[in-house]
Amino acid sequence: MRITRRLEFDAGHRIPDHQSQCRHLHGHRYVLEISLAGGVIDSAGRADHGMVMDFSEVKSIAMEHIVSVWDHAFLVWREDHVVRDFLSTLPDHKTVTLDVVPTAENLARIAFAILDPLYRDNYGNHLHLEQVRLYETPNCWADATNDDTP
Repeated sequence: MRITRRLEFDAGHRIPDHQSQCRHLHGHRYVLEISLAGGVIDSAGRADHGMVMDFSEVKSIAMEHIVSVWDHAFLVWREDHVVRDFLSTLPDHKTVTLDVVPTAENLARIAFAILDPLYRDNYGNHLHLEQVRLYETPNCWADATNDDTP
């Protein structure tokens, strides 16, 4: 069985070497979809009876490790010194420095790598993270799976 939990957050970024508008500072309303696979828990009396994993637990993990960290932050590539220097002049600015350019593809891979060890078979149902989908816009997204992690 496969389940998916959708979460949204806002963040800014830029792609410094892009040949179009994305080279400028801008932001997105990102959507993060976390897809888990596993068996349906068949244990009467358990709060998660009939579920792969309680959707509130899926959300709680993603909120703590991805959404609360990236929401209303500027996601900046470590080598983008112009932007990093500028952001450092803003008092208490929420900046997340990344080792890669913050494209949808790289953000999806990072999210998968962070979340993969957190969604594991703790429930006796072979639970595992199957895919992270990150929408940069309603029409553009990237899917990351175990084969795509850095």
